[in-house]
Amino acid sequence: MAGIRKITVHVPGDLLEKAQRETGEGVTETVRRGLALVAAGRAYDRLRRMRGTVRLAIDLDDLRADRG
Repeated sequence: MAGIRKITVHVPGDLLEKAQRETGEGVTETVRRGLALVAAGRAYDRLRRMRGTVRLAIDLDDLRADRG
């Protein structure tokens, strides 16, 4: 991890409780997972926008023959 920061965050208690039930983790790990999902969301959006712009010509028979 590139440096750890201690922060104070005000969050609705019910939201935190729901998130903790889903993760099965404590507050810190639950918040970390949430932040990771937010960060990954942008990457997923970029990938979705690229959908259909890359053509792949894959021949399954050629792939199978290459295994052996």
